[in-house]
Amino acid sequence: MPLTTPYLIVIVFVAFYLLSCIKVLKEYERGVIFRLGRLLGKPKGPGIIFVFKPIDKMVRTSLRTIALDVPPQDIITKDNVSVQVNAVIYFRIMDPNKAITEVENFGFATSQMAQTTLRSITGQHELDDLLSKREEINGQLQEILDKQTDPWGIKVSNVEIKHVDLTEQLKRAMARQAEAERERRSKVIGAEAEFQAATKLVEAAKMMEPHPMALQMRYLQTLAEVATENNSTTIFPLPIDLLKPFMGK
Repeated sequence: MPLTTPYLIVIVFVAFYLLSCIKVLKEYERGVIFRLGRLLGKPKGPGIIFVFKPIDKMVRTSLRTIALDVPPQDIITKDNVSVQVNAVIYFRIMDPNKAITEVENFGFATSQMAQTTLRSITGQHELDDLLSKREEINGQLQEILDKQTDPWGIKVSNVEIKHVDLTEQLKRAMARQAEAERERRSKVIGAEAEFQAATKLVEAAKMMEPHPMALQMRYLQTLAEVATENNSTTIFPLPIDLLKPFMGK
């Protein structure tokens, strides 16, 4: 029995409907399905899935790591220095259902949470710590953000402070401070060297005191070293004991 036109229309409509219900999800994608507004069990995918429209509605999510740039934040450090700090956050979705149902926009929410946390944590440190203890501050930021985003099904894997922007006046002041610190260290090192040299000379004098001949030999050795220099004048002191007979006459 040949198919009539209405049956053909129905068959074609059903075929197009079934084709439109077929969705293909990539390896890193998951589909959160809502059926009549209610969340179905586990996320679907990867591969071919069926979404029966308009009963079902699918929200596509990615499980890849997302690099989120935190814009520069105006910070006042613990020692009352005004700087700008920016950072980058690496996070990924661990539970697609929570990421869709627990927060309206997980990317925007994570960004705002990162900005407030960055201002709060860096404001508790002095400028020197902010420049020299970045690894410690990064770990502290990562731990706090990961704890705050865990109810959203998001895992913060790493936080890195990218740049600490200092004013020109502050840079000049730090340069002067570094120069003064280098001068202080050089003077301390010179004083320590003088002290060690004086200590060794005292020890050498005490050692040669009971042996006058050792002092005479050291004196002659010094004269020999001086004589090797070109255009030098050697002063040889004459012992006063040799002049006593002539002085008596």
